[in-house]
Amino acid sequence: MTTFASGTDTITRDALTVLQPGFTGTTAPDWLLRRLGEGLASVGLFGRNIVSAEQLAALTAQLRAERDDVLVAIDEEAGDVTRLEVRTGSSFPGNHALGAVDDPELTRQVALELGRRLAACGVNFDWAPSADVNSDPANPVIGVRSFGADQDLVARHTAAYVTGLQAAGVAACTKHFPGHGDTAVDSHHAMPRIDVTADVLHARELVPFRAAIAAGTRAVMSAHILVPALDPARPATLSRTILTDLLRGELGYDGLIVTDGMEMQAISATYGIEHGSVLAIAAGADAICVGGGLSDEGTVRRLRDALVAAVRSGELPEERLADAAQRVRSLARWTATTRPAPVDPALADIGLVAARRALHVTRVDSAAPLTAPPFVASLAPVANIAVGTETPWGVAAELTRLLPGTETGTFAGEDAGHAALVAAGDRRIVAVVRDEHRHPWMSRALDVLLEARPDTIVVEMGVPQAPPRGALHIATHGAARVCGQAAAELLAPR
Repeated sequence: MTTFASGTDTITRDALTVLQPGFTGTTAPDWLLRRLGEGLASVGLFGRNIVSAEQLAALTAQLRAERDDVLVAIDEEAGDVTRLEVRTGSSFPGNHALGAVDDPELTRQVALELGRRLAACGVNFDWAPSADVNSDPANPVIGVRSFGADQDLVARHTAAYVTGLQAAGVAACTKHFPGHGDTAVDSHHAMPRIDVTADVLHARELVPFRAAIAAGTRAVMSAHILVPALDPARPATLSRTILTDLLRGELGYDGLIVTDGMEMQAISATYGIEHGSVLAIAAGADAICVGGGLSDEGTVRRLRDALVAAVRSGELPEERLADAAQRVRSLARWTATTRPAPVDPALADIGLVAARRALHVTRVDSAAPLTAPPFVASLAPVANIAVGTETPWGVAAELTRLLPGTETGTFAGEDAGHAALVAAGDRRIVAVVRDEHRHPWMSRALDVLLEARPDTIVVEMGVPQAPPRGALHIATHGAARVCGQAAAELLAPR
């Protein structure tokens, strides 16, 4: 086991141990390697750190050469939120597609194969799955990241996902406790609020988390949301009532509690990341996730020093910091000693199998398959921060492979429909949308397209909440690369 640099006192080591920072670049910077030698136990990876599986494996080997039990965490939900395949789109559909199929064994297999690929690259901690019940269709940040709107469905798939991922030797981190589904605000930008009774929370939001705990989830991530029925003063990440009394006490959870990204505006704009981190550890969190937007040595130093100062001033009990650090080390030991299930060659294409099963096809009129290269009009909303803008999505690339000569354009705003008509010329139109129900301009664009071209095919790659329309309507339940491939195969069968 790694020994720490001499002269680093216990409190300072513990303060470093509870941090989960990110960094820029595709190799580990010197400052990060040095901090690993001083007590830092976790590193968070994002799309900016990954070019290929081979490069990622080399990066994680570099980290382990400095600390052999380092927790290498990643925000890999598959589906719309992928870091492993950020530049190509995911080989696995996301939660909503798996929920649409509603086969927990399929969900377990998808998570197992995803976990195997992460483990092969040296990643041993995944900030997934999302156990949020998407009870608000207008939710701007969860949507297809949720298995669905029914708490029992979400619960059985959350448990299956946890089981599959951890069978691969990758610790699951069930999120966003106590549930981010009934929100109309993105916590990356502001503080969401859930105004429902405690009874509703217990009957809906908490059901999937109970299932995850029963399945043995190694970590739970807190949400930056205000839930007045539980704590009218502080968001869940900073609430002792929610993290200690509810999650640890009432639900009996004994694993690692990690915060959502502390640089998110719900915390950083209201409490500041330094004070917020102190409050989170004091409330019962064990690890501070920071690095999605802040990824420099200065941030790590400031957070470390804030925690040390809080202990020395009496604001943060030393034993609470020590307990948090011990839970981090305990998870690191689990990842270092667990023996993953053997590779199952039958699961190599399980992502595409799942994406095909998730398709829901509605024939509004009789619509023959495409026989000539179409025009693909992508009606593209602004992506939320969790999804990002780096990852390609849609059906154009796959249709181009199947029907060479396919043309495409991306459109947004009030003139999107008319602009798409002009660009399409006399080609048949495939209109690709995401969450039509949340974007009035998108709905109006489809009105224009369908009035002028009734043979237009509509592919909905978000939550299929709007009524299906078009000569043919395909709901993919997500925008992963395999979802686009499955839809394209259906539109242009060989």
